[in-house]
Amino acid sequence: MASLMENLMDVLEQEQVVYEELLQLSMKKTPILIKGDTEALQKITDEEQVIIDKVNHLDKTRQEVMKDVANVINKDVETLKIGHLIQMLDKRPQEQKRLSYINDKLKETVEKMRRVNEQNKALIESSLEMVAFDINLLQSLRRAPETANYNKGALNAGNVMSPQAGKFDAKQ
Repeated sequence: MASLMENLMDVLEQEQVVYEELLQLSMKKTPILIKGDTEALQKITDEEQVIIDKVNHLDKTRQEVMKDVANVINKDVETLKIGHLIQMLDKRPQEQKRLSYINDKLKETVEKMRRVNEQNKALIESSLEMVAFDINLLQSLRRAPETANYNKGALNAGNVMSPQAGKFDAKQ
């Protein structure tokens, strides 16, 4: 059991480090989103994908260790939480303190990531709204009002009043 707990703490510490790297990248992304630098954004996104692959690998390892711990203590792995394990380690205060510290640090990092990602999401949504506004504006500028000419069937047969695109009018 002691070696399983040691393995779990090692994996959680590794996850903490990798999440910290991901947090730093997310924080770098904020000014890039503000600038609208798509090339730099692509580079950071590529770096994030590498780190996310590490997180996924560590997460699988953590799940396997948790399954082994659950088997040893005869608990359901679905209901076993780190908090339960911290309570169970009350007779081993050093391990309890270490696991508690790792758990708190990991929660803190994930919460910071959530806040930064929410901010980045708002920036992206704002940028998308501006792009949509610009597209609508450009489309409306290309459309000109129609003349109010009607045919015998009372249907609008008006012509579009717009200058021909790309031609220079020397008379003006």
